[in-house]
Amino acid sequence: MRISERLSRLKPSATLAVNTKAQELRAQGREIVSLAVGQPDFGTPAHVVEAAKAALDEGFTRYTPVPGIPELREAVADYYGRFYGITAVQENAIISNGGKQVLYNLLMALVNPGDEVLVPAPYWVSYPAMIELAEGRCVTVPTEAENDFLVSVEGLEAARTERTRVLVLNSPSNPTGCCYTQDQLDGIAQWALDNGVFIISDEVYDRLVYAPVEPATLARFWQKHPESCALVGALSKSFCMTGWRLGWALAAEELVKAMSKIQGQSTSNVSSFSQKAGVVALAGEWDIVEQMKEAFVRRRDIAHEIITSWGAPCPKPDGAFYLFPVLDAFYTEDAPDSAAMCNKILEEAGVALVPGSAFGDDRCIRFSYAVDDDTLRDALTRVGKVLTGK
Repeated sequence: MRISERLSRLKPSATLAVNTKAQELRAQGREIVSLAVGQPDFGTPAHVVEAAKAALDEGFTRYTPVPGIPELREAVADYYGRFYGITAVQENAIISNGGKQVLYNLLMALVNPGDEVLVPAPYWVSYPAMIELAEGRCVTVPTEAENDFLVSVEGLEAARTERTRVLVLNSPSNPTGCCYTQDQLDGIAQWALDNGVFIISDEVYDRLVYAPVEPATLARFWQKHPESCALVGALSKSFCMTGWRLGWALAAEELVKAMSKIQGQSTSNVSSFSQKAGVVALAGEWDIVEQMKEAFVRRRDIAHEIITSWGAPCPKPDGAFYLFPVLDAFYTEDAPDSAAMCNKILEEAGVALVPGSAFGDDRCIRFSYAVDDDTLRDALTRVGKVLTGK
């Protein structure tokens, strides 16, 4: 049997490798705490669950239109009017199996062989692999902790070539939790427009932004220039629906049709009853988000105080639920990089983390604070003992 060459170039998921190792240790009887999981520890709201149950009871279990049921596409369009004051219609929305498939569909629709895609680093783990599968070339643009790991127009311009076609932008960021201001986003958008660069704006965490910071978005830029931008959103994080697989893109109608063609030949439609639940989530109250934000702000402050007490540079994030400290000062001969250090911490402290190398910055390690306060304090105290000996 011969496996395709494109797969030989792909790296395995670092997060799955961490989970596999953690499961092996649990099977041996070890108590393992995971600060590696990228999902809220809250349950899906009851009214959303009930909507799915009602759909099942009503027999809503058949194929649906590839881009999503009309009422969910309309709810996505209304979402941007509700929160960002723009006007969109259901033809501008496509529903996919989580934000991940949205991103994959977009890159497959936009990238030709040899096209360059700019990706600020650190980045979400799957961007480079998706670009590779689309036969594009991922061009990473480095950033620094002292600038909150945010890319500048100058940095983007230095990386741009005549082959640059797309920029993938993520705010709030996974893995850093840092957010661009509206002025920063607007400046990047204008640079992209001036240079014919299409922006994929990954805004999956847009509702998880902490006061006094306000969510920044390219929604208004999209309204003016729909041919130059697409927005990516999902219910996975904001409504604790990671397993429901509900993501969307807001894009020009032509691009939505192109993505539908890809999706129609790959996964067809999203789960029918999940879509019904999505309508209720988007159209209803968002109290669960405010409750989560209160908890996440508290946990962020707890984690940030402990991590910086180690002497590690670590921007204080304004969104999502991650911290991304620079820990290379603690690397040793037996743990010379982020992957080896994560393995050491897992073995000695029983805490699962994700190496920064998976996100394009081997100096760092990602910590998720989507666990309860006591578990978070205990886990970080154990990590600190491994790193500092105290």
